Formats: sequence, C-alpha cells, structure tokens
Amino acid sequence: MSTRAKIAIGGVAVGLLLIPLIGFWFALLVVLGVPTVAYLMLDPSQRKRLRRISRKELGR
Repeated sequence: MSTRAKIAIGGVAVGLLLIPLIGFWFALLVVLGVPTVAYLMLDPSQRKRLRRISRKELGR
C-alpha cells in the first residue's frame, strides 16, 4: 500500500471518529483544515518543491 493511501485511510478514520464527538461540520473542518494550515506554514521554496515532487509522482 502506498504512503498516500495510508494517509487517506488515516484521515477518513479520524473523520469518522470525530463525527459522533463533535459533529459533522466541525469534523470536516478539522480533517480539511489541518493539512491546509500545514501546507500554508511551509516556506515558498518548500511549497514549490512539494508541488514539483507531486507532479513527478503523477507522471509515473
């Protein structure tokens, strides 16, 4: 199983565990907001490198 698949499965699991505890919309906000904030905290050069690496993997 690829690393991206493991991360996706983990995100779905966290979302499903959070729904009964805090509600659907807040759980969705957490699941989508945490990776977004982490991406925005990167330096511009790190974001550029991350986008370049992602494009290379897509072309495989």
